[in-house]
Amino acid sequence: MLDALTGFVVVGFAIFIGWVLGKTGVLDVASRAVLAKLVYWVLSPALLFVVLSKADVDALFSSLLPVSAIAAVAVILIYAVAARLVWRRPASEALIGALSAGQVNANNIGIPLSLYILGSAAYPAPVVLFQLLVLTPVSLSILEASAGGRFRLGAVARALVSPIIVGSALGVLVSVLGVDLPEVVFAPIELIANACVPVLLISYGVSLHGQRVLGAGGQRGEVILASALKLLVMPALAWFVAAIVFGLGSQETLVVVVLAALPTAQNVFNYAQRFGVGENVARDTVFITTLGCIPILVLATVLLG
Repeated sequence: MLDALTGFVVVGFAIFIGWVLGKTGVLDVASRAVLAKLVYWVLSPALLFVVLSKADVDALFSSLLPVSAIAAVAVILIYAVAARLVWRRPASEALIGALSAGQVNANNIGIPLSLYILGSAAYPAPVVLFQLLVLTPVSLSILEASAGGRFRLGAVARALVSPIIVGSALGVLVSVLGVDLPEVVFAPIELIANACVPVLLISYGVSLHGQRVLGAGGQRGEVILASALKLLVMPALAWFVAAIVFGLGSQETLVVVVLAALPTAQNVFNYAQRFGVGENVARDTVFITTLGCIPILVLATVLLG
């Protein structure tokens, strides 16, 4: 279990470096915008292509997929209903908060932690597949349409051919078809992909400078709700669906609970930055869940492992 903390140390160090760069003025607000565009248009698509193209087909479409999907969709709907009915937030803001509650960091943190805690880096692949090929197209379509103040078919079409979707779809296609890409093709993509996680985490660290967690005034309740859904409700739902509804074995149940307990994906903050909506909720929820998931993961491993 001590080895599992290595993933958090790596993530925390990168975020700390970003915070230092922001505090010293080396990277400012304009730099954050540049980094966000770099991650969205280049680095994330490359990383997702590499991860999904190397994933085993059986692992991609295993029983872990529907269980993880049900738990995620449930908490997303709970938050969305609360945001619309209680706080009267527009669709784009409600969506960012809902993704903060239900979209897990299955890639940046999930892969190393899966390796350390569960013994294999392949377990997060179904979650990555669901999030990138289902959640992301729907989410980006809504955000693109909301950006213009009205639903636009062209905006939805642009979202569906976004670089993140294209990279993910191509990765799945390579995996399903069993294509063995030559090293001269794969190596350059992998080189770019390896830059995604550190750049994304550093950008997030820069955003923390000058900000106070839960200092978002009227949005504190939304941050608390999103964090509670992510850390407590989603793992509990994953356990119920896996063990009671699907009757999965102890190992499979542990896997889905660990994956559900992962912190909010930094990609949610990246979307919030790109579309200029819900940044406070996304940033604070990512921060709280990244720290808060540690005792949850330890408890889940002790109880179910």
